[in-house]
Amino acid sequence: MELRRLVRGRVEWPEIERVARELADRYDRDGMSVRFLEADNWLSTPMVVDEDLFVKVITRQNTLVHTLFTTGRNLGAFSAGTEGFFERYETPYEMARHELEATERMREIGVNTPKPVEAFEVGDLGVVVLEYLPAFSTLTELTQAEAATAAPELFETLRRVHDAGLAHGDLRAENVLVRDGDLYFIDATNVNDQQRDGARSYDLASALAALEPLIGPGATVDAALTSYSAPELLAARRFLDFVAIRPDHEFDAASLNGELEKRATDAEIDGSDDGGAATNGF
Repeated sequence: MELRRLVRGRVEWPEIERVARELADRYDRDGMSVRFLEADNWLSTPMVVDEDLFVKVITRQNTLVHTLFTTGRNLGAFSAGTEGFFERYETPYEMARHELEATERMREIGVNTPKPVEAFEVGDLGVVVLEYLPAFSTLTELTQAEAATAAPELFETLRRVHDAGLAHGDLRAENVLVRDGDLYFIDATNVNDQQRDGARSYDLASALAALEPLIGPGATVDAALTSYSAPELLAARRFLDFVAIRPDHEFDAASLNGELEKRATDAEIDGSDDGGAATNGF
């Protein structure tokens, strides 16, 4: 946690007070309460205002850290045999504005997200304001049975994102929230519009990696096949090694790869039995 604080940087108290005053002025709130969160987040200082607004304060150091992450992720994409598709931000405000706009786009296509409110600047800081969800679980906090129930919905939601021409770019267990039985996607990152196919395959590999520790490789692939075809899963497979080296994904890459290979072999046998007819699933 100390390393995270060092890398994330520290927003000095006078800057926090400036942000708080700006929020109080914008929303006409007196006696506003502010609660800081120890969230698993390298890229902002998150806080809750009056228990109904979720606010992220983004510093120049946060944008620098994001740039370093982006460089590493693009190298990983290159290692998977595709061009890099992650894009960086020039300023804290650009980073805040993108999160707001990405959240708006996902809501427009029917994906559950916290309600976007606004993004603005306070000095050199970027600030994004979203609805605060007071009671939720992350994907990793579900029981095995709950995760198995949620898995097909996760892939169905991801399919909706992809069919709309979008990509999430940072799909991991901590970015999938469960509230009252509904899934919410948060923290979409910035990807290159010209490299959407690679980004979507990466999204799918990330979703497989997020679910495998919770429900096992076989059930994970079964759930993915409710919304994605065999060729799409095979395209995602090339990103699994890249996803496996990220510190925020812990899964059995060998078992998941083995399950995908088994399903691919079964599909080839089925195809030959049908005289070579194309199949839509493993």
